[in-house]
Amino acid sequence: MRLIDMTWEEVRDLAGSAPIALLPAGAVEAHGPHLPLGTDVVIAEAMAASAERRLEGQGRIVLVLPPLVYTTARFAADFPGTISVDPDLVTRLAVGVARSIARLGASVLAIANAHLEPAHLQALSAAAEAIRGELGLPVAFPDLTRPPWALRLTDEFRSGACHAGCYEGSIVLAARGDLVRDSIRQALPDHPVSLARAIRSGKTTFREAGGERAYFGFPARASAEEGARTIEILGGILADAVAAEVAQRP
Repeated sequence: MRLIDMTWEEVRDLAGSAPIALLPAGAVEAHGPHLPLGTDVVIAEAMAASAERRLEGQGRIVLVLPPLVYTTARFAADFPGTISVDPDLVTRLAVGVARSIARLGASVLAIANAHLEPAHLQALSAAAEAIRGELGLPVAFPDLTRPPWALRLTDEFRSGACHAGCYEGSIVLAARGDLVRDSIRQALPDHPVSLARAIRSGKTTFREAGGERAYFGFPARASAEEGARTIEILGGILADAVAAEVAQRP
């Protein structure tokens, strides 16, 4: 069930079902010359849809929320089309969403996040802490940059050279192939520069990290087949994070 497609009476009738609320979180930022600005949103929604199928298969009621689209995207801020907002705003927005979801009687809020900029991750972590403390609502927020979740993803992802490369390109090919500029993608040279290492060394923009065209990794190697496999892995990660969060609660 997608909240945005439902009527208020249909939502009212969920009372007592303790739904699991899935919140996709992405960004509007440059993803090379071949992928759309909304790539992270596409990935987050695919992750949520995969988790929804798994959780519903376990007999749970699942409610997929509209995605968090605007966030801090400072690394790509000097590329046209990127929209970046203050991290504190992201935290406040996520907490505000959670307040409304708590009133629906949600049992868990699970964040399907695909934007990996450190300030964004910190903003969502702060939101999760505030939601648990203020509302008592369990929050499942698997940080894909950390074990054990990162270890389940592709070699390119683990290398850190994965912005608009094979990992993200494959997922978009599988989920929204119509948005990929495929002739451009196939002609792009490999760019095996680890964005993760560049961030750890103090770089603060894609260009400082060596990403003049806002991509890192191996975009020409992307395939819809790899993307479909990765989407299922992401869905499993989110479903497992929900199970772990529930297991910690009475």
